Amino acid sequence: MINRRTFSKALGTSAAAASLTGLQGVPTASAATASGTSTSPEPATSPGTHTSFPRLKQVRAGLLNVGYAELGPAHGPAVICLHGWPYDIHSYVDVAPLLAEQGYRVIVPYLRGHGTTRFLSDRTFRNAQQSAIAVDIVALMDALKIEKAVLAGFDWGSRTADIIAALWPERCKALVSVSGYLITNLKAQLQPLAPQAEHTWWYQFYFSTERGRLAMEDPTLRHDLTRFVWQTVSPTWNFDDATFERTAAAFENPDYADIVIHNYRWRLSLADGELRYDGLEKQLAARPLIDVPTITLDPERDPFTAPGNGSSYRDRFTGKYEHRTLEGIGHNVPQEAPAAFAQAVVDVDHF
Repeated sequence: MINRRTFSKALGTSAAAASLTGLQGVPTASAATASGTSTSPEPATSPGTHTSFPRLKQVRAGLLNVGYAELGPAHGPAVICLHGWPYDIHSYVDVAPLLAEQGYRVIVPYLRGHGTTRFLSDRTFRNAQQSAIAVDIVALMDALKIEKAVLAGFDWGSRTADIIAALWPERCKALVSVSGYLITNLKAQLQPLAPQAEHTWWYQFYFSTERGRLAMEDPTLRHDLTRFVWQTVSPTWNFDDATFERTAAAFENPDYADIVIHNYRWRLSLADGELRYDGLEKQLAARPLIDVPTITLDPERDPFTAPGNGSSYRDRFTGKYEHRTLEGIGHNVPQEAPAAFAQAVVDVDHF
């Protein structure tokens, strides 16, 4: 187990601690952890230590003008942290400074339809199929002249990072993926799940209705629905009102409702994607292997965490690999357990 003293030493604020070469001696997860024993490091940085990023930046990338936070040295090794739904870049508000202190260039973008990210054209279809979001991030890397990066994410962010690692491994140095292999298989999505699992996905079915769309378009209903999701998927996280409101501001993006609704309807084959992505989706339907170095994280208290301690997706990762379960942690792993998430990034970068 990585204790407080070890992680504080690894992620200290002194000049010596900030050296990347100094991380070579930092203990990584034990062999017991790799084989599935739960680990929950005592955090060196408590959740909520930071409440904001420095001034956000904007860059034209692909179909978008992407809003993003950037911390750390401009020429440091790149880490791209990807958020999920219903979250935003503030999921990484404590993770990013930890990594920046170690010399990483940390990029945390708003996904399409969130925060300050905007489509360049009003005529562009507000598409949220999985490959479109992945292409967005590759375009962002091109715009920022990032040839290769460690990709780290949860929820939509895990799926996006998984896709890039699978289809463009030359762009992914290493991967941290919460909940493992999340690439969507549309055919498999048509099959019913166990009742409890279907219950957990209630909002996916709600968004399949016009009633659900109206809820996403109504500011009050959207606010209350997304907060309810936070509470149910992170049952041990005692976040305060201010923490939620900082993220909820990102849901005021004019394309937010369209992006969210399309994402969940597309997953159930109730909404079409675009022809331009058909080739990529065909590759993803084959469940491609991921051979870049990977750490998968399973949050114990996340209702979406599959049983089997990562066994259900272990065969999809063929490179150097570790699996870690985080005890007492819910769905929003980077914000609930920033030290554990940052440690996974550091460790996988040194595989």
